[in-house]
Amino acid sequence: MIVERAKEVLRIEAEAIADLEKRIDESFVQAVHIIDKCKGRFIITGIGKSGHIGKKIAATLTSIGVSSFFLHAAEAIHGDLGMITGDDVLLAISNSGETEEVIRLLPLLKRCKVPLIGMTGNKNSTLAQQSDYTLDISIKTEACPLGIVPTASTTATLAMGDALAMSLLDLRNVTEEDFAQFHPGGSLGKRILLRVKDIMHTKDEIPIVNENATFSETVLEMNAKKKGMTVVTKIENGKKRVCGIVTDGDLRRHINDDNLKGLFAKDIMSSRPKTIEAQELAVTALRIMEERKITSLVTLNEDGEILGLIHLHDLLEQGLY
Repeated sequence: MIVERAKEVLRIEAEAIADLEKRIDESFVQAVHIIDKCKGRFIITGIGKSGHIGKKIAATLTSIGVSSFFLHAAEAIHGDLGMITGDDVLLAISNSGETEEVIRLLPLLKRCKVPLIGMTGNKNSTLAQQSDYTLDISIKTEACPLGIVPTASTTATLAMGDALAMSLLDLRNVTEEDFAQFHPGGSLGKRILLRVKDIMHTKDEIPIVNENATFSETVLEMNAKKKGMTVVTKIENGKKRVCGIVTDGDLRRHINDDNLKGLFAKDIMSSRPKTIEAQELAVTALRIMEERKITSLVTLNEDGEILGLIHLHDLLEQGLY
């Protein structure tokens, strides 16, 4: 019984969303344009379950750069109506189209000359008749077996809100970089905005030895800087240039050599270490490490001198893995 009921709920709600496709009409197009041209804020109002969905729609629109907020319909008629100005656009959500608190707002909005978009499941309702633009979210039946708990209706409302948001995203040519500007602290924002230069180790933090450093000196430098590797440099034309890298793996491969004490960094290093530019995205560094199965990348300047070092642990700490 549990499985059957769950499958039926998903089927009914999926059908409710699919039925919305044929409701994307000229009124929807005009609604998108009026929101896009809004000089003030896009305000969403509702009450109950519609109000909860309205909050999510407002949050989605805000995330793509549309100045939006949710205004509780009951609070609006008890003082918060002052938040609304003539430059705003308002979306009122009511499945029945007759929600008392929402209907009481309508003449007040008309007085303020605020463009009104009505999202309702009843095309003949008061909300539909008094709206400048009407979005039809009617459904055949709720997924609730009693037919009373808002289920398919709230799902349809949410989907129509997403349709509005994504249409505006296209119309405004919102890019990944634009989106990330509104999510600088989230993992998505970091993937798009965080650069290698922002987190790479520099100066004394970088494990570095000369190519003529002994095996023991190399191990000591690696232990001291705790990166599991060290950069190997050599003097060339008076400048210290990177010529290789020694990793824990390189040490293990030579640990049983008979002439261990006679080995130098240049004898055990891997030449031509993988590098990355400081301006590259941190997520690009992660992709390279995964593809090459390595744990660090070196950043060089134009003369081949070391600028920095980025380690896999740095990326893990940023939540990019």
